[in-house]
Amino acid sequence: MNMTADAPLLAADGVPLAVKLKRAERRKKLRAALLVAPLAVFLLATFILPIALLLYRSVENPEVPAMLPKTVSALAGWQGQGLPDEAALGVFAQELTAAKDNKAMVGNAAKRLNMEISGYRSLLTKTVRAMPLDPAAGPLREQFVNIDERWAEADYWRVLRHHDSRYTGFYLQSSLDIKRGADDSLHMAGDDEAIYLKIFGRTLWMSAVVTLFCFLLGYPLAYWLVNLPTRKSNLLMIVVLLPFWTSVLVRVAAWIVLLQNEGLINGALMAMGFVDSPVQLAFNRIGVYIAMVHILLPFMILPVFSVMKAIPPTYMRAAVSLGSHPIPAFWKVYFPQTVAGVGAGALLVFIMSIGYYITPALLGGPDDQMVSYYVAFFTNNTVNWGMAAALGSLLLIATMALYTLYARIVGANRLSLG
Repeated sequence: MNMTADAPLLAADGVPLAVKLKRAERRKKLRAALLVAPLAVFLLATFILPIALLLYRSVENPEVPAMLPKTVSALAGWQGQGLPDEAALGVFAQELTAAKDNKAMVGNAAKRLNMEISGYRSLLTKTVRAMPLDPAAGPLREQFVNIDERWAEADYWRVLRHHDSRYTGFYLQSSLDIKRGADDSLHMAGDDEAIYLKIFGRTLWMSAVVTLFCFLLGYPLAYWLVNLPTRKSNLLMIVVLLPFWTSVLVRVAAWIVLLQNEGLINGALMAMGFVDSPVQLAFNRIGVYIAMVHILLPFMILPVFSVMKAIPPTYMRAAVSLGSHPIPAFWKVYFPQTVAGVGAGALLVFIMSIGYYITPALLGGPDDQMVSYYVAFFTNNTVNWGMAAALGSLLLIATMALYTLYARIVGANRLSLG
């Protein structure tokens, strides 16, 4: 049979080879997708979805709009001065009367409003109990003021007007110490009210100090391990990895025993005559630093060790043989090649530090608590999911910013340490 140059090559069954190759490629991709699908579902359910819910909860504001939807709409035309008109007050009274039997709804709305003005919870619940009002008893504004004089203040009505949407920036603004003024303008809180920026600054500072000490201790240790004989290096690496096999809570408890005034360290210092009285090492910033460095040190050693292991020792010998002093040769030849490992280790240690909770909570004092402590506080004590989610979201943003910075300076592809 004659075949032209443009005729497609056919398989034994008569199907063109190009078609069969495309079908094989599709089957291969489908099999790969099916193999990856369980992991993708797992990541979606345990990682991506919780983060998405966290971000959503930080702007969610359903409590007041669910109870007073018509009231917040009626207050939209109010200028924020004096008191709302009688029509808006009538709508407010009707919705309070309708919600009187729904104690859960009233409680949620009162709790949400109390976050903006202290005492709003008691004001709203007291007003709900006084419902319904009698239109024949006089102007509604006078009846509301008779229930509680605070209704004569415009601030309480302005707070209601802010809840015209099921989404709010209140939690994120509060997490950044941003307050809303009487004219609805945003401004930074005063020094006596600013809380969270100081906490974030403290968290970043403590994390940076822990990262620095992990580097100062971990880099020489990794260099020493690399230059030891393989057998000794492997044995000491097991010692480095031992903390991974012990609970963080157990390690913190052990440090409390060691660092307390009657602990082993103070006892040894006094026995050797270095101090006359116990040194305060626990329940302050020093104890937190010691325990966090101990716990996070392996996360610095392992990436640095991995990079150093791949550097040929002949580089340093060549630099010295060419007349360079060992110290300048180390900084100019050896250290630049370990930057990827140092960056990866510092990134791991810093990111883990900013989310630490157990160690500062057990070993630190009131002024040593980090952002994660307040996330736990809002979650467990006050059940304020909005503030907890907002603080967690800012931590997430800080983590992503750090990763972006690392990617620009060192290169994200070098995180693999290959």
